Amino acid sequence: MEYLEHEEEEEDQPVSPTGQYFNSSVLQISIMSILELDIPIDDLPTLSLLKDVFLPINPRFSSLMVEDKNGVKQWKRVEVKLEDHVNVPIFPDGLSPESYDDYFDDYLTKIAMKEFPQSRPLWETHIIKYPTSNAAGTVVFKLHHALGDGFSLMGALLSCLQRADNPNLPITFPSFKVSSNLDKGRSIIRAVPRALSAAFNTVSDFGWSLLKSTVVEDDRTPIRSGDPGVEFRPLSITTISFSLDNIQKIKAKLGVTINDVLTGIIFFGTRLYMQSMNHASRNANSTALVLLNTRVISGYKSVKEMTASDSSSQWGNQFAFLHVTLPELADAKFTSPLDFVAKAQQTIQRKRNSLAVHLTGRLLETLRKYRGPEVTARYIHGTLKNSSMAISNMIGPIEQVALDNHPCRGIYFMVLGSPESMTISIVSYMGKVRIAVGTEKGFIDPRKFNACIEDAFQRVLKLPWELLPLQCHDSRILCSWLSYFFITEVFVSIVVW
Repeated sequence: MEYLEHEEEEEDQPVSPTGQYFNSSVLQISIMSILELDIPIDDLPTLSLLKDVFLPINPRFSSLMVEDKNGVKQWKRVEVKLEDHVNVPIFPDGLSPESYDDYFDDYLTKIAMKEFPQSRPLWETHIIKYPTSNAAGTVVFKLHHALGDGFSLMGALLSCLQRADNPNLPITFPSFKVSSNLDKGRSIIRAVPRALSAAFNTVSDFGWSLLKSTVVEDDRTPIRSGDPGVEFRPLSITTISFSLDNIQKIKAKLGVTINDVLTGIIFFGTRLYMQSMNHASRNANSTALVLLNTRVISGYKSVKEMTASDSSSQWGNQFAFLHVTLPELADAKFTSPLDFVAKAQQTIQRKRNSLAVHLTGRLLETLRKYRGPEVTARYIHGTLKNSSMAISNMIGPIEQVALDNHPCRGIYFMVLGSPESMTISIVSYMGKVRIAVGTEKGFIDPRKFNACIEDAFQRVLKLPWELLPLQCHDSRILCSWLSYFFITEVFVSIVVW
């Protein structure tokens, strides 16, 4: 259907490089957000909400991605026909919520596989009025990743919501405060070995990232089919919920971050699943791409703040991939779950502190400049295709929120279109952590996989902490000092020699 250009004279805005990569001939990446509502949504004023609340959030929601005469992609404002973006599926009447679960799951699979038409703005919403086991009604927002990353789109979604208890109060979030810096106050003497270590890690991480994106593939395992075109196959989406209080208790005991705990549990549960499906695969070469938000932030910003030209957390795609190798599972009976949490923390922290992310960004920019965005998109496609899974996470509201006086019981999201057999997303909301698992349908058993994640969580939660000789936090201090003395001795020996 043809769209009319916007009546107001406005200059077309250039599409960001990442936006071009994610909307290319080799990559079509989208984000799907699911709002589970407490009450039926028969009276939800969808069109007025979209017109008065959603569209004004960002001009990209009213724009097409077009090419100018020089072949450069631009955002062109158009008049949006809202009816083209709203979908209300029809299911059989009079079924039980459990029966509607199957219809809902099949519908999510259907819309997850469908690519956006390039002839209209790259978003759509779906209103499911039938009750499921998790909600009286469900609203699904599907937005193209070219519009922005999860941080930007979560900010847009939150702009459409209000606190359920008092719409006049601001939505609040768990603290972004990170664990204390163990290096604070230490002697400047350590700067030399740390600089050498950072330089070595930068070269090692960048080289490994380059190899993983081009020639080195993960093994084919129960979580990676490795088949071409896996991104076009049906996707099964399931979720697991954990208590945020329990996660925070584990975090406090180990002296790490919540993300470290969750990543370690996911790694451990994934290895348990791999072993249960194929014993040899417990030690197979498997890599996770952990998404890193590259903004310097202390919390969510308003849409107005993100779209300001001088904002430190601007709207758009500002993230990077960290290649993290899944620790091997020696034996499920004797492997400590703490090993997975500790190794996840150490690896992610080391990679965050190296300059490999910056160098990879420079490489992508160089590829785009000299070879074009399509070649760069193929490089990113290889990065995704050669790995086993991708993990992304977001922080959600503490209080219950509502969409036009319809309280939200649950929130989760899923990244779509990635050429992997498994994608995992995490969001916190109302004291719960919701883990959404997208799996290649017919290849991965989602219920068994979720059971293994639950098993991993329970093993960590039920550890006899009082019997452990050292907390992980203290162990890291010990290991840090041992590493310091070792590196210092090596450095001094080289200088003397």
